[in-house]
Amino acid sequence: MNAKRPSRAAPAVETPATVASQTYSYCNLEYTESSSTALAEEVALAIAYNGISQAVMLVTPTDLEDFIVGFSLGSGIIEDASDIYDLQLSGSGSAQYAQVTIANRAFWNLKQQRRQLAGTSGCGLCGVEAVEQALPDLKVLAGAPLPPAEWLDGLRQRIGAFQPLGQHCGAVHAAVFMNGNGELLLGREDIGRHNALDKLIGGLIRQKIPITGGLAIVTSRCSLELIQKVLRAGIQTLVSLSSPTGLAVQWARRHNLNLIHLPQKSAPRVYSPALENQA
Repeated sequence: MNAKRPSRAAPAVETPATVASQTYSYCNLEYTESSSTALAEEVALAIAYNGISQAVMLVTPTDLEDFIVGFSLGSGIIEDASDIYDLQLSGSGSAQYAQVTIANRAFWNLKQQRRQLAGTSGCGLCGVEAVEQALPDLKVLAGAPLPPAEWLDGLRQRIGAFQPLGQHCGAVHAAVFMNGNGELLLGREDIGRHNALDKLIGGLIRQKIPITGGLAIVTSRCSLELIQKVLRAGIQTLVSLSSPTGLAVQWARRHNLNLIHLPQKSAPRVYSPALENQA
């Protein structure tokens, strides 16, 4: 990795904050004063693969194509972006629809997953089959050097340029990508922390941005699902602005993923690779 910190970040891809938010009025408890503020919007996005409904997700109505590509890869529905043959969006207002055509191999695997889940009882996420899907066998990364400390200096402030919606109305998470030269290149936002990362992964794929030596930055807490998404995407380093869970750390160490927590008022904490493995 190049230790040189860029003089300035690459320009952010603008998110239409006014499209993803609306102004709502409010008043105090006594109804004596009123005002208005912008609030983040969310829509229901129904996703179907090869004509079969798979999921309905609540998302911020921006970068939906990026989200679908990232969601498909990060959820293990496809193994490679080339498995997506076509993607069509439709709908209006709070109801949006996505019709995704995927390769027969990927669709067969998806049907097997659906068949296993359909056979479980209770909440639908209990049982051996569901647990195996929550804890899948994923490829171990080749491993990469930790990023230079200079790349993380002032990172909380620098990624603000990639959070136009968050600065406009708040209530959203962000995921940002820094390339192997320490340059911030791409950011995505969403009301859901998983969705923001899915959008980022999809954006990287659709814009053909090389990920080797780069790192993903998430503004949310770091749980196992986020670890699995970056592993499937092949991203070698994940920086979280909030603490990771213990299981997230275990998986990061097991799969050679660099996992760094960037506290607000103290030095970066490297949770993976483990210190005892560096002797």
